[in-house]
Amino acid sequence: MYMKWKNNMDRCLAIVMLLLLAPLLLVIAVLVWVKLDRKIIFSQERVGLHEKIFKIYKFKTMTDERDAEGQLLPDNERLHPFGNTLRKLSLDELPQLINVIKGDMNFIGPRPLLKEYLAFYSEEEKKRHDTKPGLSGWAQVNGRNSISWQEKFQLDLYYVENQSLKLDMRIYKKTILKVIRRENVNTSEQVTMERLDEIKHA
Repeated sequence: MYMKWKNNMDRCLAIVMLLLLAPLLLVIAVLVWVKLDRKIIFSQERVGLHEKIFKIYKFKTMTDERDAEGQLLPDNERLHPFGNTLRKLSLDELPQLINVIKGDMNFIGPRPLLKEYLAFYSEEEKKRHDTKPGLSGWAQVNGRNSISWQEKFQLDLYYVENQSLKLDMRIYKKTILKVIRRENVNTSEQVTMERLDEIKHA
């Protein structure tokens, strides 16, 4: 019952926020277009509820610079100063309101990870897909990329097994405080934390 109510409320809240934030979104979009690329939105396939693949949306924060062989440069070399500012303020995540409206995500839940990681989950770790992914989650407010993958999965599974309005409210509060204080800001997922597939291969 709670999850059905949560899904409906999150969609309604996302619509309201999208309307209220429309002027800010427009300004950011124009700045990304001017400073980075005419391709304003970055999309990437992620894993959602019941391992369904969906495209997550973010404002673009990196350039498409390549080396002499045509390969993309490392993420830390492509991260644009303006894009870095967007990440520090968590403004690059705002297009995910569209994901919430579409029903791909909720505001609170385990962060959706790359589809390439699916092959490396244990059966227990796969349970993180028993609920919708979120813009913020229990792992994000308890260390984000400063904790190990094992700790992150443990926190995700704790959320799946104990999700409630009370726990969601705690995560909302912690998320707001972390954004204001700019704690554990993720300036580049692949720079601040080793990829899961690389760890599992080791």
